[in-house]
Amino acid sequence: MSERSRRRSADPAAVEMLDLADREQHETVWSRLEQQQPQCGYGQLGTCCRICTMGPCRIDPLGEGPTHGVCGATADTIVARNLARMAAVGSSSHSDHGRSAALLLKAVATGRNTAYRITDVEKLQAVATRLDIAIEGRSFPEIANDVADAAINCFGKQDDEPILFLRKYMPQKRYDRLKELETSLLETTGKKTGLLPRGIDREAVDILHRTHFGCDADPLSLIMQSVRCSLSDGWGGSLIATEMQDILFGTPTIKTVRANLGVLDAERVNIIVHGHEPSLSEKVVELALSDEMQQAARAVGAEGVNIAGLCCTGNELLMRQGVGIAGNELHSELAIMTGAVEAMVVDVQCIYPSLADLSSCFHTRFITTSEQATIPGALHIQFDDEHADEIARKIVQTAIDAFPKRDQGKVFIPKQTATAMVGFSVEEILKALGGSVAPLVEVIANGSIKGVVGIVGCNNVKVQQDLYHQELTKALIERDILVIGTGCWAIGAAKAGLMDLSARSLAGEGLKAVCQKLGIPPVLHMGACVDCSRMLLLAGALAEHLGVDISDLPLVGSAPEWMTEKAVAIGTYFVGSGVATHLWPAPPILGGPEVTEILTAGAKELLGGYFFIEEGPEATAQRMENIILEKRAALGI
Repeated sequence: MSERSRRRSADPAAVEMLDLADREQHETVWSRLEQQQPQCGYGQLGTCCRICTMGPCRIDPLGEGPTHGVCGATADTIVARNLARMAAVGSSSHSDHGRSAALLLKAVATGRNTAYRITDVEKLQAVATRLDIAIEGRSFPEIANDVADAAINCFGKQDDEPILFLRKYMPQKRYDRLKELETSLLETTGKKTGLLPRGIDREAVDILHRTHFGCDADPLSLIMQSVRCSLSDGWGGSLIATEMQDILFGTPTIKTVRANLGVLDAERVNIIVHGHEPSLSEKVVELALSDEMQQAARAVGAEGVNIAGLCCTGNELLMRQGVGIAGNELHSELAIMTGAVEAMVVDVQCIYPSLADLSSCFHTRFITTSEQATIPGALHIQFDDEHADEIARKIVQTAIDAFPKRDQGKVFIPKQTATAMVGFSVEEILKALGGSVAPLVEVIANGSIKGVVGIVGCNNVKVQQDLYHQELTKALIERDILVIGTGCWAIGAAKAGLMDLSARSLAGEGLKAVCQKLGIPPVLHMGACVDCSRMLLLAGALAEHLGVDISDLPLVGSAPEWMTEKAVAIGTYFVGSGVATHLWPAPPILGGPEVTEILTAGAKELLGGYFFIEEGPEATAQRMENIILEKRAALGI
């Protein structure tokens, strides 16, 4: 393995494939980053603006060049506007995912869609009860119809009352703190500053309006709207996505899966599903594993059909179906380079446009399925929920038809896999605890577990793939800090064996003892990136049990290796929910000193949650432990 490849990734399977890419001169996300150097310094600081055609404008952070844009915007105004737009896009992506799930539940409940069914009626009843929807003497479709309507209404309602899901799911003390903060900001600044989201779509549109030319120039106002919009995602759109999908496809349960490129099978038709929305991937799995498709695969000389997941669609499938995961986001090109993938089927989010060109070097069919993610050079098969079975069958057959065209001389599948215990929905965690958070509170109170850190994915090619994820996770569990999380971090941890029961040997004595008693690893996989709402609900359950605000709990969030605008929204709704949240790489805000101050010290005072930036995993773990110990001391434990 070359030193160059080892600097790029901490995953041995990825290193092997990167060596192959260099030998065969396949372009990758890593090589394209190198071609982009040096990247724009103004962009990295967030001090460039192009929202009108008098620009683009940029502010010199050293004060030796322009200090204002053409319109007079300061560096802090420009940075705050750019950050707000990132939060709006990130919130929109996850929330639109939630809208799709709510509309599908509505279609199933009313009988318009018969391709899907209500799988988890207990979850349906639990959600309905939480929303004050009657369940006694009513059929499941009737209940589901009302639940779907309640969810759909959160997107487009026009009054100023906070959205229903936030009102019913957010702990009362957190809700009251945000409500009181709205009042205090009005009294101290004279400006109306909202924090409780009125409508999911409305808050994103509000950001787009106020960041239009000639509107909001106040960094605090812009940041508070970013918080409001992000909260509409965390306690709205993302939460709706998770709850609706659990009802439709089943609430995840604990199971053991395999992770890494070694899940591909040289003797079978390999289909990789990649993206984020499980309505497509659930059907592809169902059809691929059917006798009909397995026999069709054998008819062309394969031993059958093998399904593997990638990125967050992979997380959805491994949590519910036990499907092996081929890798996280940075594995997408590497998987095709194995030469053993007949079809990569994608829906939305985190899909590289480069995959179409790369697939043309192999026999792989790169199949797009959503009008929101069409890519030149791909084979587009439009997915439609109402004709899901028919379309999934066409997709699987397309993959089977590609198998005879496989060039065996190009096949190279790294052997690395790791086992991972996954499926830790809030319901499964509570089941492991005996039905209540009380045992978790007890082991935190007695110090067996010092606290909990929730880590969120991405991969970022600027950071050695998975290294930060792995090293931070190891440093935390060694300190008796339980680690939970989602997204590409979860896949990275799974590939590294940190979700195997054997990982308990890496934990401190207190955490190890708790995990041995419960039969769980010290690192818990809670789902896809949209499932960060599960972490909010667990934090809320702990806060309500203790009668405190989430900001009082010994909890910390982290987004190491973050990359997308979704991560901005996730981090911001963690902060808005009262959680200190770590970021690396540094976000594009450092060119605005006032913005940086608001998001760190100011947010801590106003919201209880705040951002902090730290580069090294060990230093980050130490800082997180210090925050947790401060919270414990304040609670008197």
